[in-house]
This record gives sequence, C-alpha cells and structure tokens, in this order.
Amino acid sequence: MDGCSVEACPLHLPDYAPIPDHNKGLKLFEVAVADLQPTQMCVGMAEVWNRQRDFREESPEERRRYLNRKPVPLVRNQLGHLWMVDRHHRLRALLEMVPTITTYGYVIDDLTTSTREEALQALHNKGWLYLQDGRGNGPWPAKDLPATLLGLQDDPYRSLVWKLKQEGVIKPQPLIPYHEFRWGLWLRTRPMPPFSSKHLDPALPAARRLARSSAASHLAGWKGSDA
Repeated sequence: MDGCSVEACPLHLPDYAPIPDHNKGLKLFEVAVADLQPTQMCVGMAEVWNRQRDFREESPEERRRYLNRKPVPLVRNQLGHLWMVDRHHRLRALLEMVPTITTYGYVIDDLTTSTREEALQALHNKGWLYLQDGRGNGPWPAKDLPATLLGLQDDPYRSLVWKLKQEGVIKPQPLIPYHEFRWGLWLRTRPMPPFSSKHLDPALPAARRLARSSAASHLAGWKGSDA
C-alpha cells in the first residue's frame, strides 16, 4: 500500500488486540536494547529528551530497578528475533545514552514463522504496528519500518500528546497500542499554530482546548472539561 496524507486517511489505524500485561505470570528476561526491532516509524522527541534528563539523575542500580518494573512486551519469531510493541520512547532515550544498554522484556506472542515479512504480517493482524511517519502520512508498507530504535523519526504531534498527558489533560491507556498516536492523528485534523518537539508552547493552548472538547470524546483517555 502506498502512503497517503493524514487529510486523505484520517485516523486510519486498524483494530487491535490489547497488549497483555506482564503481571499475568509472563516470564521476564534480559535483552540488549540494540537488538530490539521497533513496530512504529516515529517517536515524540520531547518525551525522549525528558526521559534522558530523568535517566541522567539515576544511578545504574536505580535505572535497572526501573526497567525491571517497566518490561517491554515482545513478539519473537522462530529465529529468536524480537519486535517491541511498547516502550519505544524510554528505550530510544537510553540507547542514545548507552549503546550497550540492556532491559527486561516478556514475550506476548511466540510466532511459528521465521522471516521478517511474516513477523510484520502477524503484528499487523493484531494491530501492533504504527505505520504513519513523523508527518502523519501513511500507512506506509511495514517493510519500511526501521530496523533499530535509532532510525525512528520525530513526530511533533506525538510530543504534544505526551505533554497533554503530563498535564493530566488526557488519561493514560497503557494497554491500547499507540494510544498517543491516535490522539496525535486526530489533533492533526484540527487547526494548530506552527510548533515543534523543541517548542511545544505555541500549540499547547489550542491542544488543551481541543482535547477537552466534546469533539474528542470518542478517543480513549478523554477526560472532558474535568481535565
């Protein structure tokens, strides 16, 4: 499928299977972050930079305990290759800081296939891929996904939604894949002043107003005027 603009394909995301929580008896194991393949094309760099500031204030032991509390849901194929279904922002932040960093993960789907193409199709079938780029265009072919976290583009709207979550305007929905991107795609369809991941302030008043409006009530995590 060729990519298309967000105006032509608004909110064009597939249905999804909820991400299983690691507290349901799933075994954790240690894995190199550099070996994990992303399932999305972009991140909000404002969140990445914020997480790096937080990580710099932690000791290695504090960081290790944190990663153990926040393990990565993974899909594994027959060759042992791993795709991450969440945690892209914090692990992109750490990988930039420490290229040899390891984290903890748990397998949510053990595939019976061995090729990358088959794994991406299985992920797509469960709604565990985000194939819009940093400008909101797509969906692009799954084969265009970067092979590592360092290849992810910046999406300023994902940064904007992260900030709204930080402020309590949007309620977190950790088991919904790409929840923040769903909000970001919707905000792209609304008038917004120019902004960037480094300079979110120009867009925040409009974004807060829109996120609290009844027009956003169909989106998971909407809190309305109570936010």
